[in-house]
Amino acid sequence: MMHLQRKQLTGSTIAAIALLFAGASLSAAESLTVVSWGGAYTSSQVKAYHEPFTKKTGVKILSEDYNGGLAQIKAQVDAGNVRWDLVDLEMSDAVRGCDEGLLERINPNILPPAPDGTPASEDFIPGTLVDCAVGEIVWSTVVAFDRTKFPGGRPWTIKDFFNVQKYPGKRGLRKSPRVNLEWALMADGVPTDQVYEVLATEQGVDRAFAKLDQIKDQVVWWEAGAQPPQLLADGEVAMTSAYNGRLFNAMFKEKKPFVIIWDGQVWDIDLWGIVKGTPNLSTALEFLIFSTNTTQLANQAKYISYGPVRRSSMDKVNKKIKPHLPTSPDNFANSLQNDFEWWADNQQEMDERFTTWLAR
Repeated sequence: MMHLQRKQLTGSTIAAIALLFAGASLSAAESLTVVSWGGAYTSSQVKAYHEPFTKKTGVKILSEDYNGGLAQIKAQVDAGNVRWDLVDLEMSDAVRGCDEGLLERINPNILPPAPDGTPASEDFIPGTLVDCAVGEIVWSTVVAFDRTKFPGGRPWTIKDFFNVQKYPGKRGLRKSPRVNLEWALMADGVPTDQVYEVLATEQGVDRAFAKLDQIKDQVVWWEAGAQPPQLLADGEVAMTSAYNGRLFNAMFKEKKPFVIIWDGQVWDIDLWGIVKGTPNLSTALEFLIFSTNTTQLANQAKYISYGPVRRSSMDKVNKKIKPHLPTSPDNFANSLQNDFEWWADNQQEMDERFTTWLAR
């Protein structure tokens, strides 16, 4: 499922690539609709990708926000009325969307090499180039707290998040089983490198939900990425899960008294997928190639603390920013990579069980 498709390139594709590398624009469309998650993350994409692409090609980027998933993409493809061109996807959705024929296949040979000539297939972090999507950034879901709420001693670990006796106060969690199940097992003593092994058993899933039961009455559920920093700022929660980039923005731009607990961070990547049947395929490919080159990926880290997926981009990231990236060695010590294949296989079943559990 995850291997790269090494298909023959057609003559027209080779000619198109040659023009792109020569700096010529192939843009046939006057605009592209690019869909992402909103907030500080989309703002970083606008600065690093959208604006320079428009300056280079004249193509206007229409930015839309969504909350993830494939439902809206599937509805457009099934109706034969594709309105979105590129979508920022989580890996599990990129895999499932490819399997279900909702995304265009992308040959990795069209991507430009690193500045030193290293092929893109070797420059990208392993696993970030898949059949129907190209990686952009490494991001993570972390726990954060308001340091003014814990004057007697700060929490340090994911176990502390579940310890409402020692660290009282409401908890914020995303209204989804993803990450919550993994954290529940970590907090129950499962080592990070065994989490998915345990979660692959019925007893492991039961164990995770039993651990979540212990804090369920203290949880405020959030759905959009902008909510957790606001919940902290408003004092509605003392600790919350959140995307690390959203927290960076609140901490360093808005000067909020928040602290990130990197222990147990669940890291993932976001990827560009092109919606199957877009009438703007050539322009969409041009945007994808441009936005995932070494320079543009490094530039995004100026605006948000997500790590670029190209090795060559890291050399261009500001040294002051690097300690705040998920992939910084100190932050990465007890991290867990999201097992997108497990979630691609089990998302529906876990969603149904989670919804039932919430309603109890």
